[in-house]
Amino acid sequence: MGELMRSFRVLGVRVDAVDMTHAVTRMEALIECRKSGSYVAVTGMHGVAEARQDSRFREILNAADLVVPDGMPLVWLGRWHRLPIRHRVTGSELMVAFCKKTGSQYRHFFYGGAPGVAEDLAEQLHQSFGIVVAGTYTPPFRPLTDAEESEVAAQVDESRADLLWVGLSTPKQEQWMYEHRERLKVPVMLGVGAAFDMNSGRLRRAPKWMRESGLEWLFRLLAEPRRLWRRYLVTIPRSIWSVSLELLHVAKFK
Repeated sequence: MGELMRSFRVLGVRVDAVDMTHAVTRMEALIECRKSGSYVAVTGMHGVAEARQDSRFREILNAADLVVPDGMPLVWLGRWHRLPIRHRVTGSELMVAFCKKTGSQYRHFFYGGAPGVAEDLAEQLHQSFGIVVAGTYTPPFRPLTDAEESEVAAQVDESRADLLWVGLSTPKQEQWMYEHRERLKVPVMLGVGAAFDMNSGRLRRAPKWMRESGLEWLFRLLAEPRRLWRRYLVTIPRSIWSVSLELLHVAKFK
């Protein structure tokens, strides 16, 4: 896999100190291994906050083959640990960067999103970068039945996909990848959440200055207050306090 990646921990969650280029290179290496079951977690403070409350979810994040820092707070924490992290790695940007670099080299399967989103996303990425679309699947807003689970597994296997992009939001998408890592015959799965809506044009991103200054959360909160208010005004602030205690060595989280 090349050189050993450096990482740091935030409230017991491992975060790999990678930039976009290293993340794409790591994904290619995982695909070329042709071993099913690898998954990539795109994690920001929301993921860390969920993991703080749920030890099982923390184990799922730490079991990922790659945990990329999606959010400026994690970039700043990486720098605190004296690691050379310059930029965050968001799911939407990672998807575009990977497709732009590899083009038609790999087969892509898209799982998630509201009806029509996965299809639109796949078509736009095909038109923009020439990717090979192996398939799409829009799951219902409920647990899948055994028959539906078998249908998904059969579709993914028959598609001969190299990557499976999962857009279910955190923590659902990470839990889904972990639970399916041995069932689906695909080298790499990636949980990219809102990237489905962003890269299909359904959700507008914050201006660049807000993204680079750590204020994209405010933009998203104002855009979707009913869905995101608890995440940004309750869950994450509680974890930021815990991070502060950890940095001051007042508390330690495993």
